[in-house]
Amino acid sequence: MRRNLGIVVTLFVVAGLAAAHLPGQAAREAGGGALPGAQAVIDAAQYASLQAALDAVPETGGVVRLPPGHFEITEPLVIRTGDVTLEGAGGSTHIENINEAGAPALILAHPDAKPGQANRKLELWRIRLADFRITGNEKSGNGIEARAINEIFVDGVTISYHGGHGLLLDYCYEDPRISDSLITYNKDVGVKLMGCHDIVVSSNQFEENDDGLHCFDGFNLTMTGNNLDDHLGRGVVVENTYGSVLSGNMIEECAGAAIVLDRDCYGTTLSANVIAHNGSGIELVDAHGCAVSANTFTLMKTRALWVGPLSGRIAVSGNSFCNSYIGEGKVRRRVDDLAASGVVLSGENVAVTGNVFSSVTPHAVALEGKPRGTIFANNLLVDVKSQHEQLAESLVVDNLVRGSQVEAATPK
Repeated sequence: MRRNLGIVVTLFVVAGLAAAHLPGQAAREAGGGALPGAQAVIDAAQYASLQAALDAVPETGGVVRLPPGHFEITEPLVIRTGDVTLEGAGGSTHIENINEAGAPALILAHPDAKPGQANRKLELWRIRLADFRITGNEKSGNGIEARAINEIFVDGVTISYHGGHGLLLDYCYEDPRISDSLITYNKDVGVKLMGCHDIVVSSNQFEENDDGLHCFDGFNLTMTGNNLDDHLGRGVVVENTYGSVLSGNMIEECAGAAIVLDRDCYGTTLSANVIAHNGSGIELVDAHGCAVSANTFTLMKTRALWVGPLSGRIAVSGNSFCNSYIGEGKVRRRVDDLAASGVVLSGENVAVTGNVFSSVTPHAVALEGKPRGTIFANNLLVDVKSQHEQLAESLVVDNLVRGSQVEAATPK
């Protein structure tokens, strides 16, 4: 009798545990209950196409999980509702756009939204793209094109080889975030930000796009901890955008400028970046009230920092302008790869303080036009030529010049 009672108790416990693990209706029938409000994850592997899986998302949103595999598409995939997460299995989930008529690979948009038209009534909220690879070809369009998506979040996505931009955020106004992604070999801009606000671009790698990143007509870009390498054009171009910070980025070997500020940029800080071996360094084309601090400019082919005639009220402090000198009279780079430039001043009302200029050519400080209202103080100049003594209506004091040639102002 005791043996039979033990068997009954054991069977009861096993049945109870099994019921607790039954999903959905089976669990309810067993008396276990289901989580109120829960909805099933959409497994794209159970659908005839990726678009069919995306179309299965209800208006309230949901999660679409992409399996590992190589998926060729000839028309754009489209997400038409908000509160959606599209999640893959890392690099093993590969979506390839083989369209050769300029079509994008993936579009995120309200059904009635039009490209390039900011309509606050036709927005979607909270779309996340994560953990997959999406590629194109020279004749395809943009990789990912998001139109008026607020709080978009792109992380862990590889975006490569597209004929247009890698990632276009078109008036994704509120809080876009791009992190831990790889954006490479796109024929146009790696990341194009148009009309965005409170932007975070962090810990991404950009390589061999045309330009790395554009931020136009926006507000409050925070771009930190990214690596940009080997771009065919420029690294970062910011236009008509204010109150931004670019810090802790590595920008190397762009054919053009590493960073450009243009079209009424103001209140922007460029700090603690390493800017190495680019065509030029930071170009302040039309910028005011900006700070350039604690950057390392090494082996700039021309003008490591240019303050253009339309720019002014700029603070330049604590930067190092240098070549590949490593001590004891030695340089690391080849003798035909020693070009390293300094600062070119053209704008007015600029403070240049506490910087080190070493072995840069043709001048540590070169003047274009007649810049005025400059403070040039407490700088160290080693093994350079410089024109800072020619500054007019300026304060030039307390600089230490070692092994350098200072070109004095022409007597009146």
